[in-house]
Amino acid sequence: MVIVINKNTSSEEIKEKLKKLKSTKVFDAKKFAGKINWGEDALVFQKRLRNEWK
Repeated sequence: MVIVINKNTSSEEIKEKLKKLKSTKVFDAKKFAGKINWGEDALVFQKRLRNEWK
């Protein structure tokens, strides 16, 4: 979306246009927290991945 702002545009008009621009979609990460079951300890998994590069 493109918003055209001229030199003479007041700050109130700019704020109003910016409110219309803001997206209403928000990613809610909390609903996915704790949902993945790795099957092993996270620290063990991390160390195993890091050791692959050696």
